[in-house]
Order: sequence, then structure tokens, then C-alpha cells
Amino acid sequence: MFEAGDLLAFSWYTIRALVVAVVRREISLRESISQLWFMASVTTLPSVLVMIPFGVAVALNVGSLAAQIGAEAYGGAIVAFLIIGQAAPLVCALMIAGVGGSAITADLGSRKIREEIDALEVMGVSTVSRLVVPRVLAAILITVLLGALVMVVGIGASLIFHVYVLDGSPGSFLGTLTQFASVTDFVSAEFKAAVFGLVSAIVASYKGLTVRAGPQGVGNAVNEAVVLAFILVFIANAVISQLFPLFVPAKGEYR
Repeated sequence: MFEAGDLLAFSWYTIRALVVAVVRREISLRESISQLWFMASVTTLPSVLVMIPFGVAVALNVGSLAAQIGAEAYGGAIVAFLIIGQAAPLVCALMIAGVGGSAITADLGSRKIREEIDALEVMGVSTVSRLVVPRVLAAILITVLLGALVMVVGIGASLIFHVYVLDGSPGSFLGTLTQFASVTDFVSAEFKAAVFGLVSAIVASYKGLTVRAGPQGVGNAVNEAVVLAFILVFIANAVISQLFPLFVPAKGEYR
């Protein structure tokens, strides 16, 4: 409970510092760009490589099941629900938490045990504003951009497999995709991605700044950060999936 309270307090302080930095345009531009480039370079290719087989698996399983009930034309509807609604933001979040988040924890943890964090605080420099905010902002932006990318990759892989392997009609696939999905679904997915990126970066930063017991503590903090971020991401996904339609009514027909 004590650590949970500290994490909540750190989250509130970080979000407030992020909002203030954005409004006042006081974000460390150099650090933010550096973190953006790093996270993009380590997460883009793995996200794409994960979504290609996922899209193929969706098309294969949907095609087999649909053929049994005579609903082959509704492959696009299932893709709309699975890839746009759930898989794309989750894949991005897992990549940010597992790859980007572990790097954030290791970097900040190493700075902590080298007493660089203490030195900044002695000089009156806010650790959160100087180090955490750029990383959180980069995680949010990269997760949102990755969300759009993996949606395209996943849908494209499903479409290609549906047409060239299962001999389906591209017109029916795209027709049901656009019929059962809407802009609201895309907005919901991107909102989830932003929240997942925020959660993952805050957890990673908190674990990095609270490292103890030297280098071994850094390794333990990385493992704890990844596991905790995964758990919180799945909880956030369940909560957003239930609450988002209450505030933004869906127009897609599958709901």
C-alpha cells in the first residue's frame, strides 16, 4: 500500500508537471527529441513484426469460422473489432512498456545509483521536469503514432491473406470494415494508446528513480516496472473500453 501511494503521488506530480511544461512551453526540446528518436527506433520494427502474423492469424481464423456458417464477407467486421478496437493499442503499449519502459527504468536507475539524480536536486533542478517529463511525452507521442501504424499493418496483412490465400473479395472485406468501424473506434484506439503510453512511462520512471541496492537493484527495478506496467495497461484497457462508449457513443454497427 505504501508503494502504491507513492506511485499515485508521483503520477499526479508528473502529470501536473507535464501539463505545466506543455502550457508554458518549458519542455526540454533536446531531451524530448532524443527520447522520441530512441523510442521510435526500438519499438517500430518489433510492433510491425508482431502485427503482421497477428493480422494473418485473425484472417485465417475468421475465414475458417466464417466459411462454416456462410459469412465469409464479414471478415472486415471482425478485423475492425479486434485490430482497431483492441489489438493495435495493446501491442503498442506492450512494446513501449517492454522495450521503451525498460530502457527508461535502466537509464534513470543508473543515474540514481551514480548519484546524478541527487546532484540535480542539490542544484535545485527538478528531476521530474528535467528527466521524467520528456520521457513521458515521448512515450505518449510514439505510442499514438505506433497505434496508427500497426492498425494499417494489421488490416493490410488481414486483407492480403483474405484475398490471396482465402480467395475472398476485397470489396466485401473493405465494405464490412467501413460498415462496422467508424472514426469513433479510431479515436478510442488512439486515446487508449495515449493512456497506455502515459501509464507505462510513469511506472518506468518511478521504478528508475526509486532504485536501491546498486546495480542489482536496477535489474530488479526493470523487471518490476515491466510487469507492473503490463498489469496497469490491461486494467486501463478494461476501464476505458467500458467507459469510453458512455461519453462518446459509437456509431459502428457491431455495437
